[in-house]
Amino acid sequence: MLGRLVLRRLGLGLLTLWLVSLIVFAAVLALPGDAATAILGKEATPDRVAALRDQLNLNDSVVSQYFQWLGGLLTGDLGTSAATQEPVSDLLSARVGNSVFLVLVASLVAIPLSLFIGVWTAMHRDRPADHITSTATLVLAALPEFVIGIALVLLFATSVFHWLPAVSLLPPGTHAWEDPEVVVLPAATLVLAVTPYISRIMRGSMVEVLESEYVTMARLKGLPERTVIWRHAVPNAIVPAIQVTALQLAWMAGGVVVVEFVFQYPGIGAALVDAVALRDMPVVQTVTMLAAGIYVGLNLLADIATILVTPKLRTAGR
Repeated sequence: MLGRLVLRRLGLGLLTLWLVSLIVFAAVLALPGDAATAILGKEATPDRVAALRDQLNLNDSVVSQYFQWLGGLLTGDLGTSAATQEPVSDLLSARVGNSVFLVLVASLVAIPLSLFIGVWTAMHRDRPADHITSTATLVLAALPEFVIGIALVLLFATSVFHWLPAVSLLPPGTHAWEDPEVVVLPAATLVLAVTPYISRIMRGSMVEVLESEYVTMARLKGLPERTVIWRHAVPNAIVPAIQVTALQLAWMAGGVVVVEFVFQYPGIGAALVDAVALRDMPVVQTVTMLAAGIYVGLNLLADIATILVTPKLRTAGR
């Protein structure tokens, strides 16, 4: 059953990515202005603009441009940046590494923290600690990530304390893991942005499981409360949290653009903002398709993880 599910989900994922490629390509074409003019500037001569348009294949039909790009994407040729005239893979390689490191650090902190908060508040349901934590997570969930980022800058970098850099500037050729200090505030922003959603879902699921008959039976058998919680309750309550975690990690792949822009972090977010401004279609398309691929992949992994931790789903169809 697991193999059939993976193949079915994989097929749907590939279909989703193809539809996303159509939308992305159409959206880039719909941007106002001309790519050649955006790159050369409004004072460029018509001859230079015409020559650059020919170089970028902008005079080809829309269908031809799409299939040229799609064919390159399938063969690993991401094309050449229209703005810098260097391969997109070379342009984005270091930035992708920085963004992956940022998301990885945030995930390693946010996921365990969210699950712990959800379990802890469920165990202290309707107590003052539960009400305070629930209110705090609700407030954080209502705040946009750029507001959280600015608040952290004011608190830890400028107005109150001066412990961390306000912007995450790195020398050319330097990776983020070589200067971890610049990752702290962007990662903290992502953690505070995703933790409320996961923890609240985990709390609700844990409350429901703790009221179930098999948890009551485990307690009547005299099992220690720690065993009841972590061996019987958590494995059954974690399934909804897995799905939400996958969605939040997928959100990071897109939400990281805003966070990187706020902190001037040298990742794919900053590259995407610059590429949109310059109508650099190869870069815009590559970054967007990368985010879509991560989203589809994480949802596939979430489906597999849900089956692995749910006995009914593992045994269905046998």
